[in-house]
Amino acid sequence: MRSRGLLMLFIAALAGLAAVIMAARWMQNQGGEQGRIAVANADIELGGRISAEMVRMADWPQGSVPAGAFDDPKQLEGRVLLVSMQRGEPLTEGRLAPVGTKGGLSAVVPQGKRAMTVRVNDVVGVAGFALPGTYVDVMVNTQEDSAGRGDRDHSISKIVLERILVLAVAQEADRDATKPKVVNAVTLEVRPDEAELLDLARSVGTLSLVLRNQTDPKTETAGSGATKAAMLGLTRAVAEPAASAPARKAAPRPVAAAAAVAAAPRGPCVELIRGMNKVTECF
Repeated sequence: MRSRGLLMLFIAALAGLAAVIMAARWMQNQGGEQGRIAVANADIELGGRISAEMVRMADWPQGSVPAGAFDDPKQLEGRVLLVSMQRGEPLTEGRLAPVGTKGGLSAVVPQGKRAMTVRVNDVVGVAGFALPGTYVDVMVNTQEDSAGRGDRDHSISKIVLERILVLAVAQEADRDATKPKVVNAVTLEVRPDEAELLDLARSVGTLSLVLRNQTDPKTETAGSGATKAAMLGLTRAVAEPAASAPARKAAPRPVAAAAAVAAAPRGPCVELIRGMNKVTECF
């Protein structure tokens, strides 16, 4: 029995030693083959043009080299970034604008879209929380066409654009910023038809930005807008007199009113005899 126990212990030791050797060889194979790829040598903002000083070569495991990585830094000179980059991140083709693109905000505007700037303040700009990369709705406050509606106030507030991407605030387009910043101008990404609507809205009234959830893709069908009459409940008050107009026309005529008075109950009556005449007086 004792020899059998020693044999099992010896087999277990051999199995453990073999496992250690195999693990060491696997780790050596994983880190043995090294490649060199281009990475950011400094923080680079969205839309920035890459220069030679912004790139360095770094060792990278051959089995985990990202797709589109560069092994020659000269291929990156003059290219424009579509996203902001942190120091040490690998530079890949998917993060770069096409060759020949000029730097700046125009490089990050997608095909078929436009960049349009609107003037804001601390209230219109949602207290500075409308930052690059966030989505907003655009609301306009204006006056309805009051032709034939009398002298009542016809102010109306209505959402005219939904889920519009904020490209930049003032002259900054960094989408990694999270601290609120009050500015006087916000640049929005819109389609050509939305640009026309936005230009018309800011010319006929006052714009407001409405911050929305980043992950909410829904765009609700815009309603008829909020009016002062609806807010104060005046719409119902105006409709009621119109509905009661026929009742006024059907009011009792004077003859009917006199008959009703005559039919009303009277007070005590007294019979008086004056000479040959008898008269009844009621009080």
